[in-house]
Amino acid sequence: MAKNEEILEELRQIRKLLEPKPTPPSTPPKGLWAEFMDFISKYRVLGIAVAFILGIYLGALVQALVNDLIMPIAEFATPGVKWETIEIGPFRVGHFIGTVITFLIVAFVIFLIVKMARKWGIE
Repeated sequence: MAKNEEILEELRQIRKLLEPKPTPPSTPPKGLWAEFMDFISKYRVLGIAVAFILGIYLGALVQALVNDLIMPIAEFATPGVKWETIEIGPFRVGHFIGTVITFLIVAFVIFLIVKMARKWGIE
C-alpha cells in the first residue's frame, strides 16, 4: 500500500510541474510610439489592412472579368441588346444578373484561396 501512495504522490508532483504557470500581468508600453507599435502587433492591423486592400482590388478585377470578358458572350445570345440594359418592367434584370455572376466568381475565387491556404497549413 505504501508503494501505491508513493506512486500517487509522484504523479501529483508531476502534474504540478506540468500545470501551466500563470502569465504575469504585462506592463503597458510606455510612450505613444510604443503603445502604437503594441496596438499594431497585438491586433495585427497591418495584416487586416493588406487583406482589405487586396479584397478591394480583387473585387475590381473580378468585376472587369465579368463586364469585359464574360458578359460580352451573353451579348452574342442577345444581338443588338446590351446585357446591362435588359429590363422587365421597373426591374433592371440584366444588371442584377451581372452582379450575381460577379458574386459567384468572387465566392469561387475566395473558396479556391481558402482551399489552397488550408492545403499549405495556413488557417
